[in-house]
Amino acid sequence: MTTFFREKLQERGLKVTPQRVAIYEAIVKLNNHPTAENVIEYIKVNHPNISVGTVYKVLDSLVENELLKKVKTEKDIMRYDAVLSNHHHLYCAETDRIEDYEDEKLNKLINEYFIKNKIKNFNVTDIKLQITGKFKNNKK
Repeated sequence: MTTFFREKLQERGLKVTPQRVAIYEAIVKLNNHPTAENVIEYIKVNHPNISVGTVYKVLDSLVENELLKKVKTEKDIMRYDAVLSNHHHLYCAETDRIEDYEDEKLNKLINEYFIKNKIKNFNVTDIKLQITGKFKNNKK
């Protein structure tokens, strides 16, 4: 994953820095759509010299350069997602847990719907669903 990330940074004309790599790796390793605070907590263990401000700047830069995506929860908490492929999210309002959800049949259904039922004065370029509910095994 690190090689992929390094290549993507270079493709976008960004320097490969230890801070960017460490922050991206934290998001991938945490694997739970972490908040900036989760990333900071994780980073401080092995990279205590990376400042809080740097973490926020790097996260913003990675989102801006489409290397991460932001996921906002119903509690208005900003989370980060390293999975760039088309997918949706299952969100547990009780625990704030987010899981990726992929379903080609659903994607096809949604796309076909919007091809047939265009929204006046609006061009749909992407659709991401956040499906809210409760996981049966409610552990974080």
